[in-house]
Amino acid sequence: MAVISFKCPNCDGELIFDPSTQKYKCEYCMSLFSQAELEAMKPAAASDKSGTPDQSGGEKKDASGMRDAAGSASDRAGSEAAQEEAVIYTCPSCGAEIITDQTTAATFCYYCHNPVVIGGRLSGELLPNRVIPFEVTRQDAEKKFLDYVSTKRFVPRAFFDKKQIERLSGVYFPYWLYDVELEGRMDGTARNIRVWRTGDVEYTETKHYAIRREGDISLKNLPENALRKANAKLAAGVLPYDFHRMKEFHMGYLSGFLAECRDIRQTEVAAKMQSEMRESAQKLMRDTVTGFNSVTMQRSDFRPKREGWSYVLLPVWTITYRGRNGKVYYYSMNGQNGRVCGELPVDRKKLALTSGLAGLLALMLGLIGGFFI
Repeated sequence: MAVISFKCPNCDGELIFDPSTQKYKCEYCMSLFSQAELEAMKPAAASDKSGTPDQSGGEKKDASGMRDAAGSASDRAGSEAAQEEAVIYTCPSCGAEIITDQTTAATFCYYCHNPVVIGGRLSGELLPNRVIPFEVTRQDAEKKFLDYVSTKRFVPRAFFDKKQIERLSGVYFPYWLYDVELEGRMDGTARNIRVWRTGDVEYTETKHYAIRREGDISLKNLPENALRKANAKLAAGVLPYDFHRMKEFHMGYLSGFLAECRDIRQTEVAAKMQSEMRESAQKLMRDTVTGFNSVTMQRSDFRPKREGWSYVLLPVWTITYRGRNGKVYYYSMNGQNGRVCGELPVDRKKLALTSGLAGLLALMLGLIGGFFI
């Protein structure tokens, strides 16, 4: 498994993906590189296959000058049980140990703050097919966050103080996308009722109709969370994304952000996605039945002709906060379009004080009003 960083060819600084330009940026010399230019460069990779460091001090360079810092997770982990909870890698920039869990695919070095991508996590069957790169910059995400919480009167100040804002993280979350072409048929009944009056007599006419709909339906990009530890409300709340703007996956998009690797298999979500597919198909076909006072669908049958699955990474800006009651609250923003979702904490003291003052004011107004009556 490899720890990868992308180096600037001008100054050897770390490259990160810049949402505002959709290019790769060096924060030291401010150079910008396109995806094509990045693909022409070889990433610096740290292999942990050998369990011993290089004789020159744990770091060696190849002919192109790319750093290769050796390190073994298994040699430093205390036991197999410990490795299931945390995995240790070596930062290719400073040699510090990077501790992650089993699903982290991109992170930062805690010492030199350089971004690193754990390449082995995203290889083979775990290699994503597509990615939607971040389009909302960190600066814009912080501003939207402050604008959002400023409208919430009873959010604790600690939730949006400077230290908390610094914890705002750009994370790529894994999702399954399901595409399906299916043929379907629906049968039912409908009726139209007409009422009119002639003189003193009211007439009611009811016409009954047999309804049948048959056809082919194509559904694309039905998303489903692919990470067990992800908050289900968060995973669904940041949707939808514009999937027409997906790009082919490249490791470089992860540089400068955090990323999670999927740990939910396609087979685990297939039944749920197929059920959602049938519900969506039924609604689409039902919506073609118009011009009646009432419609009752009695039978339906939808059968997939072709199915396709994609594993994608989607961008999210997120902050978590542990309240005094021990509950973890979260705020999240769609990293493509800025859509916000979350469950915010409430400052009970501030709420009680405001309620008390409102009650006292109402009582005073009542007494004053009574005095003048």
